[in-house]
Amino acid sequence: MANVHQPDLFQNLTHKKMGFPEVFSHILTFMKREPVGNYRLMVGTDSQVHPSRTLFITGVVIQRVGKGAWACYRKEVIPREMTTLHERISYETSLTERVAFLFTEERKNELIDIVLPHIYKGATFTMEGHIDIGSGDRNRTRVYVNEMVARIESLGMEPKIKPDSIAASSYANRYTK
Repeated sequence: MANVHQPDLFQNLTHKKMGFPEVFSHILTFMKREPVGNYRLMVGTDSQVHPSRTLFITGVVIQRVGKGAWACYRKEVIPREMTTLHERISYETSLTERVAFLFTEERKNELIDIVLPHIYKGATFTMEGHIDIGSGDRNRTRVYVNEMVARIESLGMEPKIKPDSIAASSYANRYTK
């Protein structure tokens, strides 16, 4: 499927057309600025069906809990209305997986090495996969929770669903409109 946008490029309000090495460099810089922190690296995707296309936004957020964050996103457009809920949720999860795979073991270790000397001072690092689904009785996506959570867990990431999946349901969501 041809993508209307360049899916391997990331952007935010101050940087356009960032390759993943540049994104990773921003994350490193953000963490090195204050290595004694509680860091959450969150990756999550949201989508919106528009007439004749479906827009997918994958957000990457590095949060220093209580002390700010740096974030960017990548955009992908499928040139049709993806109306089947399971297909759309599954594709969202696959885009989250695709970005998560860019964080190789070497890259993850580089991030962990920033906080490692400060763990005794309370520094932490977690990597989370945010899924834009909920388990509530009224949520149509609840039947897919176990499947999508298992996919995120298989990557060694901590899965988060609504209301805790902020990288997908809050950050990425704002760019799907």
